[in-house]
Amino acid sequence: MAVPPSLALSDGVRIPQLLFGVTGLSASETGRAVRIALDTGHRGIDTAPGTEEAVGAVLAASDVPREDVFVSVKVPVQGYDAARRAADQVLAGLQADRVDLILVAGTNGAFTDTWRALTRVRADGRARAIGVAGFSAAELRRLIDATGTVPAVNLVELHPWLQQLPLREFHAAHGILTGASSPAANSALLSDETVTALAAKYGKTPAQIVLRWHLQGGTVAVAASATTTRTREHFGVFDFELADDDVAVLAELDNGTRVGPA
Repeated sequence: MAVPPSLALSDGVRIPQLLFGVTGLSASETGRAVRIALDTGHRGIDTAPGTEEAVGAVLAASDVPREDVFVSVKVPVQGYDAARRAADQVLAGLQADRVDLILVAGTNGAFTDTWRALTRVRADGRARAIGVAGFSAAELRRLIDATGTVPAVNLVELHPWLQQLPLREFHAAHGILTGASSPAANSALLSDETVTALAAKYGKTPAQIVLRWHLQGGTVAVAASATTTRTREHFGVFDFELADDDVAVLAELDNGTRVGPA
């Protein structure tokens, strides 16, 4: 079984470069999907609010040692005390005393208060790393200036149609790892002519071409699926590499297309 590559966060914590995502799945679907992901070889799970209990139950029952599975969770923007309580609830749902990564999800409202709460959660040993999701460079700058603490990760919409180069340059300058929450543009990219042509060239699926592009670009990709076939397909990206000229071809697809909110 292939071992997923990992990347080091700014504080030394290592994160698998391919995370299994459960956003959009029901609680019952989540449990089944996570079991399939672990059996396939995934060792990184990106949860969605409300799925923590389902994920925690599967991890508790799995033969895979808990310390071998990287788990990322999200806390919505809210006040300081409410955010600390929300983090406690997430950990309780996971049946865990500590989680690998907690993200501030969203930028509406007082996100600096939520961020300060998560820095406290990390200081208390309840999170190994903390980050954000959906932040622009301006919002990251505001957060850093207000708190003096740099997020380890920023999880954003990122794919060949939306390559976010200025944001990624900001990330690189500040030691922030880039995460891709919709690595294939919610599957819209899978029918792109350039992607399908490369899939035929390499004998791979369009999804595998796109995920391989993310891996070679140094981002963390969150790939969600409710089916065994697609989950195994996503995991089959570690036995080939895209040639440099094909990476360049995919770079030419950048046209600013978004499939999620700006």
